[in-house]
Amino acid sequence: MKAERIRIYEENPNPKAIDKAVEILRKGGLIIYPTDTVYGLGCDITKPKAMERLARIKGVKVHQHHWSFVCADLSNLSDYTRHIDTPSFKILKKALPGPYTFVLNGSNRLPKEFKKKKTVGIRVPDHNIARTLVRELGHPIISTSIKDEDEVIEYTTDPDLIFEKWQHLVDAVIDGGYGGNIPSTVVDLTGDTPVVLRPGKGSTDLW
Repeated sequence: MKAERIRIYEENPNPKAIDKAVEILRKGGLIIYPTDTVYGLGCDITKPKAMERLARIKGVKVHQHHWSFVCADLSNLSDYTRHIDTPSFKILKKALPGPYTFVLNGSNRLPKEFKKKKTVGIRVPDHNIARTLVRELGHPIISTSIKDEDEVIEYTTDPDLIFEKWQHLVDAVIDGGYGGNIPSTVVDLTGDTPVVLRPGKGSTDLW
């Protein structure tokens, strides 16, 4: 089955187009969507079969891969993470929304697919389409970056090429224009001091 291609403009996301993408997520579908870094591949966090399908595409087990929990804001952090100390919360408030993935201690309220994981990666992209999707869905999107086989390019930025490659693997590709090719900066906040696990688009001068 061929994926649906949905054109959405970041400056003024069309509510009908957003609703169409959200409905696909609610039905257990997979979507590719733009963020403030690279295009992401994701599904509804409450759909186990969708997560299994996502993992098969990546060639991993659900509980093995380092997925990101893409959130609209910081309001539901307590649903997925353990107590966050004041210094760490100040960093989160300062950096998000932004091109960061913050690794935090997971709580015992994580979906059962993640019970074996001690940490979670939280993303709040500075991108209107991504945050609007999550806000309308009502809970996070489990997500991972889509990569290109080209070792020089690494990340596919052209929506036409993304659709060509992924149209038979996912249910919808959201065309939000050309994407970036620099991933998020990954920062571990589980210890006493922040540790940069992967340098990326986000500056590390915030702490």
